Amino acid sequence: MEVNQYLDVFLDESREHLQAVNDNILVLENEPENLSLVNEIFRSAHTLKGMAATMGYEDIASLTHKMENVLDSIRNNQLKVTTEVIDIIFVAIEYLEEMVEDISNGNDGKKDVTKLVERLDRFEKGEQPAADEAAATLETEVADAIAIDLDEFQMTIVDQAEEQGFSAYKIIVTLSDQCVLKGARAYMVFEALEGKGETIKTNPATEEIEEGNFENEFELIFLSKEPKDNIKSIIQSVSEVKEVRMDNVTFKSKNTQHAVEEDSSKTVEEKTNKSKQTEENGAAQHASKTIRVNLERIDDLLNLFEEVVIDQSRLDVISNQLRNPELRETVEHMNRVSSDMQGLILAMRMVPVDQVFNRFPRMIRGLARDLNKKINLEILGAETELDRTVIDEIGDPLVHLIRNSVDHGIELPEVRKAAGKPEEGSIILRAFHSGNHVFIEIEDNGAGINIEKVRAKAVENGIVTPEEAAALTKDEVAELILASGFSTADTISSVSGRGVGLDVVKSKIESLGGNISIESKEGEGSIFSIQLPLTLSIISTLLVKCREETYAVPLSSIIETVLLEDDEILYTHGQKVMDFRGQVVPLLDLQTVLNIPEDGDDEERKNAVVVLKKGEKLTGLVVDSFIGQQELVLKSLGEYLGDVFAISGATILGDGQVALIIDPNALIK
Repeated sequence: MEVNQYLDVFLDESREHLQAVNDNILVLENEPENLSLVNEIFRSAHTLKGMAATMGYEDIASLTHKMENVLDSIRNNQLKVTTEVIDIIFVAIEYLEEMVEDISNGNDGKKDVTKLVERLDRFEKGEQPAADEAAATLETEVADAIAIDLDEFQMTIVDQAEEQGFSAYKIIVTLSDQCVLKGARAYMVFEALEGKGETIKTNPATEEIEEGNFENEFELIFLSKEPKDNIKSIIQSVSEVKEVRMDNVTFKSKNTQHAVEEDSSKTVEEKTNKSKQTEENGAAQHASKTIRVNLERIDDLLNLFEEVVIDQSRLDVISNQLRNPELRETVEHMNRVSSDMQGLILAMRMVPVDQVFNRFPRMIRGLARDLNKKINLEILGAETELDRTVIDEIGDPLVHLIRNSVDHGIELPEVRKAAGKPEEGSIILRAFHSGNHVFIEIEDNGAGINIEKVRAKAVENGIVTPEEAAALTKDEVAELILASGFSTADTISSVSGRGVGLDVVKSKIESLGGNISIESKEGEGSIFSIQLPLTLSIISTLLVKCREETYAVPLSSIIETVLLEDDEILYTHGQKVMDFRGQVVPLLDLQTVLNIPEDGDDEERKNAVVVLKKGEKLTGLVVDSFIGQQELVLKSLGEYLGDVFAISGATILGDGQVALIIDPNALIK
């Protein structure tokens, strides 16, 4: 049977079943007696096994078969649901996800699952190991199961090194049990490797290793042109080194790791009649009706419709010039129909944020265990929909913010208890619509932001001067944690503390046309709020005139337009300002900002002001005149022009002219 034609369907459905297993396992951990959940997980694993066997992916079929046996033992009351059982099933899910991803990249999806199958066999027979043995085995298996993830900077180093013929190795060094000066021995290992290549990542962090803050082993990612055996013998020559394990490894950047899972298959689902039915007596849930459409076709359809929008604007101009009633009526009808078409096409591109949110429960569970914290994650509004383009980009920033809340926000159980709080901390991840925007909030009931510590650290790092720091409000101080290189962590951990992350979050969100704000009360918790546009392709704008040029300002950033008289323009510290309902708002002249040439008609210029808002900040943009509102197609400026200050793109107007689209975020900065 020719199976290649079914590959896309296999990949889509495999991801769906794995996600279903993942979600239900998390619930099962809290409801170990709920056999209906076990039945659901069993059915998902059984379906995945059948699909994999049909497609010829034997390793996936073998592993899911062993998972089935363990689940069957639970269903027949031969095995109890324990933390160790949950852990080993999670490892199996990691293996399966990695194999499915390997298949989607055009490979055969093969992986050595022998050790994991043996472990599952032991559970199936009821031979549950002691907790410490299980934890030790699990740690090794997880290390083998998950591909090493690197940030963008480290990935750049790897890419450049591989182009120059370097190989990437994962090295696990185990010291002898009698070793006293572990930090010194580890330092000797690094010194022995010096000149043979480059270490780009260690676990734990290098500082922790050199201080001896690890058990008997540590690992490093090493780039070298030396043969594997040579490197191994160099490390083994260091005294007190008991064992050296070394493997060639492949990497995936965090952007790839956290991308929405359906991205690789380029498909999108338009789901209708979505309903959850209560499981009774193990009856299967009814699947909702779906239609699978290749995402590239939806993009092509949107591109064609964008051309229709441009021609529609042209027809508007022509009908106004000819003043023909029948033509005017036809154009108005076309406007109504195209508006409905636009809504439908954009709705097809909308995907629920659940596709991003659904990976966080497992991530929180793992981080909480690593940091010895008790954390409950609550997800609200997962059905809220966003444009696919935004969904693909928002995953990584959310990961940074949640890790920040887990590490810096939620305190250790004993600290919370001493402060009169429940030992279990809470993180709420919520999404909701408001106007033409979607808001995503990460709220925790942890320690909040220590304003004075942030203020002192910002001065120490040279981000602000002592005088500037003293004049900042609490909210302004809190937002300093979004500055590049800023960190209040006293120690560097594998979770955070290097001063990278939140500045990347801020720049990524702003590149999507959104913004981020912070509310925090010391001792009570923090709320990180992200505001995002619903879509990035067709936007509502206000057309304005500046000299001979026409510009478009996104309506989502405009709160009002004002016509000022000359005597209403004030000055403070040499800066033009206006009084806007009792608030002093700085004025920016668009002609000055964009260096628009003079045309000699200064006397005819009017002080037309567009009041822009970003967060709590206001700015008045001075233009010559307002033209009117219009929906426009946002087109990229392309690689040739690169990043142009205060310009986010361009569009073609109804009269055939090109208008630049203003980026309000850049102006307010």
